[in-house]
Amino acid sequence: MDYQLDIDWKDFLQRYWQKRPVIIKRAFKNFHDPLSPDELAGLAMETEIDSRLVSHDEGRWQVSHGPFESFDHLGETNWSLLVQAVDHWHEPSAALLRPFRQLPDWRIDDLMISFAVPGGGVGPHLDQYDVFIIQGTGRRHWRVGDKGVFKQHCPHPDLLQIEPFDAIIDEEMEPGDVLYIPPGFPHEGYSLENALNYSVGFRAPSGRELVSGFADYVLAQELGSERYSDPGISLREDPAAVLPEEIDALRAMMTDLVQQPEQFNHWFGEFISQSRHELDLAPPEPPYQAGEIYDLLQQGDSLQRLGGLRVLKVGTEFFVNGEQIVTTHQAAVAALARDYQVAASQLGDALEDPSFLALLTALINSGYWYFKN
Repeated sequence: MDYQLDIDWKDFLQRYWQKRPVIIKRAFKNFHDPLSPDELAGLAMETEIDSRLVSHDEGRWQVSHGPFESFDHLGETNWSLLVQAVDHWHEPSAALLRPFRQLPDWRIDDLMISFAVPGGGVGPHLDQYDVFIIQGTGRRHWRVGDKGVFKQHCPHPDLLQIEPFDAIIDEEMEPGDVLYIPPGFPHEGYSLENALNYSVGFRAPSGRELVSGFADYVLAQELGSERYSDPGISLREDPAAVLPEEIDALRAMMTDLVQQPEQFNHWFGEFISQSRHELDLAPPEPPYQAGEIYDLLQQGDSLQRLGGLRVLKVGTEFFVNGEQIVTTHQAAVAALARDYQVAASQLGDALEDPSFLALLTALINSGYWYFKN
């Protein structure tokens, strides 16, 4: 389905993005759920898919993680099922992410879908990333507070909540409504009736993740092999002292690694194009031959990108799922990065180049793209 999101993006970015939360009523007009609660429950039974069940009874919270075998033991109130990265596994649901591509692809993470019965929710909490919450079937009551410092507590080892907060948003959401919550704003939502919610989460790497990821790259590429040297070393009264200029020189050795644009960009492309969740990879059997792919495209078949696959451009380089796409046909690769569905016309003359056709064949045989029936 082609979902149309009614948001004035320029106004939204100026007034709300990472500034304050907002409910946008009827942002999706005539909203239709891309899946049913039963289909969501079926996904939660799959081993490869991250899911959890959160319930509470008189202040006692319980959390269990999938895969689940049955939901027959659950009552009619106070529980919710949450399934992560549904866009990786359910193509109609993945379409919900596309209206948010006014924001850059590298920032969009995944689509989490939750089904909750009356009273179902995960309690008051904070997120450290931006999120758009789309209301599907049913109604849900949301409270959002102002940014501040909140005492945290763990009613369950797998559930981090915060103390009660004063609300600046206190409203019911109906199908097609969208709630945007920036990082650090406390919020809680409880279903008023059986309801589906769709959460578009955004990736926000921490400094720790960046340093750790870049350090791994430095080791793998054997960078930074130059050793510290001090031909101008000076005498000092205290042999135990490390002088400020020596600390500066050591820090410079480290920052010089980061300040190599070519290496940094290449690392970041590999790092940020990797998905944080499993992909529904299904390499074709038997693998395609290059000639078969050429013929299918020329006959009018189109290629569909795998749900959740991250295809990004950093500088002049393109990356897919942690690997660089090496080719001189920039326009053709740009089409693969830009468009979810690609036909021969978008790939142009690149299809006549055996080296590009071999590259495309390898990508398809990896399960990254497939021919849509």
